[in-house]
Amino acid sequence: MKLATLWASFMFLYIYVDHFALYMPHKVEHILKGRVFVLDITQGFLLAALASVTIPALMIFLSVALPAKVNRRMNIIIATVYIPYTLFNLTGETWMHMVLGAVIEVVLLCLIIRYAWKWPRMET
Repeated sequence: MKLATLWASFMFLYIYVDHFALYMPHKVEHILKGRVFVLDITQGFLLAALASVTIPALMIFLSVALPAKVNRRMNIIIATVYIPYTLFNLTGETWMHMVLGAVIEVVLLCLIIRYAWKWPRMET
């Protein structure tokens, strides 16, 4: 349950940080022009964006449903991959809500790795 609640907390922050970014000056203007950061908003971009939120969203369920051995590996691997991804999303950002959100997200991901690492290696 700890892993599932950590993933749920991560997801709330992940989504709300992006949502609050819409209130930043000129952000919506760039989106309406079809750009995010330096990327064009395309079907591929939106598919990748959906995939980036789908994986941690599924981890909420999978952390409860998977057998211990698989659960341990999946949580460690996915959380480890999301740490640099989360930090990359800070590129060029100077707004403190973005920095604070990313720092808390990384802390949550580190806690996921820690709890998963301590997860039993065998079913009891």
